[in-house]
Amino acid sequence: MSKRLHLPITQWLPNYSKQWLGADAAAGLTVGIMLIPQGMAYAMIAGLPPVYGLYAALIPQVVYAFLGTSRQLSVGPVAMDSLLVASGLGALSLSSTEDYIQMALFLALFMGCLQFIFGLVRLGFFVNFLAKPVISGFTSAAAIIIGMSQLKYVLGIDIPRSNKLHEQLWNTWNLWEETHITSLVICIGAILSILLLKRFFSKFPAALGVTVLGILASYFFQWDQLGVSVVREIPSGLPSFQLPSFDYSAVQKLFPIALTLALIAFMEAISVAKAIEEKHKETTVLPNQELIALGMANIIGALFQSYPTSGGFSRTAVNDQAGAKSQMSSIISASVIALTLVFFTPYFYYLPTAILAAIIIIAVSGLIDWSYPLALYKTRKDEFLLWLFTAAVTLSVGITQGIVAGVFVALILVIYRSSVPHIAILGRIKNTNYYRNINRFQGEVEDPAGIVIFRFDSQLFFGNQAYFKQALWKAIEERKIPTQGVLFNLESVTHIDSTALFMLDDLIEKLQEKNIRTAMAGAIGPVRDILQQSPVWNHLGTEAFFENTHSAYLWLNESIIPPSIESKIALESNTKTT
Repeated sequence: MSKRLHLPITQWLPNYSKQWLGADAAAGLTVGIMLIPQGMAYAMIAGLPPVYGLYAALIPQVVYAFLGTSRQLSVGPVAMDSLLVASGLGALSLSSTEDYIQMALFLALFMGCLQFIFGLVRLGFFVNFLAKPVISGFTSAAAIIIGMSQLKYVLGIDIPRSNKLHEQLWNTWNLWEETHITSLVICIGAILSILLLKRFFSKFPAALGVTVLGILASYFFQWDQLGVSVVREIPSGLPSFQLPSFDYSAVQKLFPIALTLALIAFMEAISVAKAIEEKHKETTVLPNQELIALGMANIIGALFQSYPTSGGFSRTAVNDQAGAKSQMSSIISASVIALTLVFFTPYFYYLPTAILAAIIIIAVSGLIDWSYPLALYKTRKDEFLLWLFTAAVTLSVGITQGIVAGVFVALILVIYRSSVPHIAILGRIKNTNYYRNINRFQGEVEDPAGIVIFRFDSQLFFGNQAYFKQALWKAIEERKIPTQGVLFNLESVTHIDSTALFMLDDLIEKLQEKNIRTAMAGAIGPVRDILQQSPVWNHLGTEAFFENTHSAYLWLNESIIPPSIESKIALESNTKTT
């Protein structure tokens, strides 16, 4: 493979312009400052000590800067992946905090290996199976669960952890009377402050500003003495190299969540990277290389105590808006995190966890998309039900189960649509050579009496061949006068499998027994290749294949033979026939 594919930094770094440094520095500082409170907050979602959010914001950014193909994507801890970590590890019933941390680090290593392997074998297309209604329903439901998971910090009470909405609501209701009013007021104040700062001072790092004010207020007013939960001791210094410890039984237990994380994290990163790519035409995002880059970011990150990471929506948007020209901005952002870990972690001792909860709630509220399901409800009821089903399973059964169930139902929907595709009986538009659906163009088409022009808008395979046959016989039976000819319009058929070929051959034989002439028109090259290798070709004869519907109609109706060039086009194939 090319050097560009393996090490994209060798493409942009040698051509790096000094004029970019100012913009990259500004963007890197902005994202780095944003990451400090955000990283700690997301670590709390994952059930980890806040410092692990800073670790996750350090090494993965640098690794991606070397291997990623997007020049603006910001890699680090994200809310969705953090919740998936909590969901997956919560089901393992780990005995201690240290075991939980080690499993989180191993999960990053595991999902990174899966992403790296997927990239090597070029499975980037697999994310295409994550339909938008599934992703939107899953994301919106997960955002609600993330927000609900912060109620223990908002209310200042020890609510049992659950990733099911009804259990979370029930647990909260049972402990509602124990609400710590001071913590609730702090959280509400922090939410309002962040919203006001974003509204009137959009360029100011609102989350960091509220974090600093919260630390100062907590220190001077001794909120920890009033029962307010604070972050307390955060280890200083850079993360050390450490191979995550695990037993081999954990591989089997963690495989479903690692696979889900690998795909969801890739989907998050590639979707935001592609969105940014539309604005910057000078770069091209390569999906398989992105899998390799994200995989290596998680693998090497896990060796330096990082839990699972991906490309963040909000951080990437901020990075782009701040003027980032290259991944140098991510290297500068990582430097900000490194300086914080070395010099500033003691200052976060008095930070109230209620403020981190406020930051999380503000962040995930943007993940809940109400406009999309409403649009689906108005235009595509089936896909709205898919959205609703995915969201409901995610909320009531579990995070992993939600995405798996959504993908499964989406595939079932595709199979169903393929088994009963759209069909049309065509007629000739008056005074033209165009043929259109007689039901859609009523009054404008001439119904070709005695000839059924049958169009099938799908590939023809074992799953819909019976429907094809039934629909054709129904069209013939509904004719007021006897059918003298059947014309198969194959313009919309992209493939015919062996089962369907056998059905076609049998169908043509039965039509001929009834003295009904048969012709085929408009077959594309790959379909002609398939037909020429089947009994259908010999059964019909080369004279029954036509380049367009009009020529075939004239042949069936008036026995007019088309020009030789049309016949040559209709019979052209890569298959050698005898």
